[in-house]
Amino acid sequence: MYGGCHGAAFGINWAKSLFNQVGHPARHMHKETTMITLTETATTKVAQLIEAEGAGELALRVAVKSGGCSGFSYDMYFDSDIAPDDEVLTFGAVRVVVDPASAPMLVGASLDYKDSLTEAGFSISNPNASRSCGCGKSFS
Repeated sequence: MYGGCHGAAFGINWAKSLFNQVGHPARHMHKETTMITLTETATTKVAQLIEAEGAGELALRVAVKSGGCSGFSYDMYFDSDIAPDDEVLTFGAVRVVVDPASAPMLVGASLDYKDSLTEAGFSISNPNASRSCGCGKSFS
């Protein structure tokens, strides 16, 4: 279902700022800025998919993982295992869960869902992105 990371990339200097001097992800986040939002269309589609799973306790986990041809990629899946340090956001009946390492890279991002003749699937628009790989699924 996930259609790629459409335009999602991070400049190397911005990515370096996410790590402290010993190489651990920065744990601070500006609480006044939402890390990720869901459009109404995405919220509706995620709610439908959770309902189809028949497990109302599921949340949508959005994460940034190492990998892909450019160094990072988005990962989205349903999860019922929520850690105490996970950030949990609610959009209507949908809970979105983000781990502490991914949270800083998702500040200001927006998840959308499109279903048209030319586009179908989820896409993440991220204001922190500077470039993406030609495959459209990874970023640096």
